[in-house]
Amino acid sequence: MITLRVVVDQMVAPVPGGVGRYTEELTRALIATAPAGCEVEGIVSSSPPDQYEAIDAALPGLVSLTKTTLARRELAVAWSLGVTASTGTGMIHAPSLLAPLRRHDRQSDGTQIALTIHDVLAWTHPESLTPTTVGWTKAMVKRARKHADAVVVPSHAVAQQLAEIMDFGDRIRVIGGAVGSGLMLPTDSLVSGRVAALGLPEEYIAATGTLDPRKGITALITAMGLPGAPDLPLIVIGPDTWGELNIASVAEEAGLEPGRVRAMSGLSDEDLAIVIARASVFAYPSLEEGFALPIIEAFHLGTPVVHSDAPALVEAAGDAGVVVERADADGYSERLAAALSRVLGDTELNQRLRIFGSDRSRAFSWRDSAERVWQLHADL
Repeated sequence: MITLRVVVDQMVAPVPGGVGRYTEELTRALIATAPAGCEVEGIVSSSPPDQYEAIDAALPGLVSLTKTTLARRELAVAWSLGVTASTGTGMIHAPSLLAPLRRHDRQSDGTQIALTIHDVLAWTHPESLTPTTVGWTKAMVKRARKHADAVVVPSHAVAQQLAEIMDFGDRIRVIGGAVGSGLMLPTDSLVSGRVAALGLPEEYIAATGTLDPRKGITALITAMGLPGAPDLPLIVIGPDTWGELNIASVAEEAGLEPGRVRAMSGLSDEDLAIVIARASVFAYPSLEEGFALPIIEAFHLGTPVVHSDAPALVEAAGDAGVVVERADADGYSERLAAALSRVLGDTELNQRLRIFGSDRSRAFSWRDSAERVWQLHADL
């Protein structure tokens, strides 16, 4: 039996985030698509028993769970220093940079290590991360250049950016993600109750992000206060604060009345689906991303999308969204406002975007991603 060992530790991180969801969805799909004679095992840091149980419950079919002797923080430090003996040999796939990178010989013991680099923000936008995260990321990428057999990136945009930072030769593989398996609308009988509970207005613009300047949400809020901008509420799917900034103060500075912009965080998958699906338009003004999952989610739910011309977003959206140039930051809000007004005011364009987006979303599936990961390890 051939075993693929997946580092699933991000699933039980204090804040699993997008990488935690990616890890869970990809591992579940790897189990479902395992070729004949193959199985999937998990690797996790030393954690409380209930977290092991949560992994087992989320990943039925996982043959076993290797528990390291170190807790997550200590494990991250140890692996960044090359202390990896406890992880053993064999095929290892890490859905993030947290990987047991070490000198090994694929020919002698069959050990192969592939990891995932989701973005290059540590170089392009270090202010979006903590100094500790920036330092650890750069250290792990250096180790990956020495010891990784393959490096998975979510988009050709990241592949190109990474090539300018560090030479991985022909070891780069582009394998994107997909919409989460739980992002589905509940039955019609339940929707109205959830809409009331969430306090959703009849019409609104939805966006995903934080007030981190890289996310472009501040520019979007500013756009809502400009002359000729859509006279609709804005719902920001994300936290209300970032550092010392908060949604209310940014909206006030934009000249918007109280309550015109509100943040919603901690949504269940079904509630998230409702908020996106019922939006008149979905805005994703981010200035830099490694992958465009929120756009694909909106496409999947049939909502027209306005997004920036960040390379990863354009790559994922194809021609299914309305693109807004990021250049000339002073004019970005004006261009966002114009694009939103155009989509909301042109019924034919609005309908066309819904159709194109729904079609585009089918290009992304976890099954396809998992099959490509299996093929990657077979090629190695």
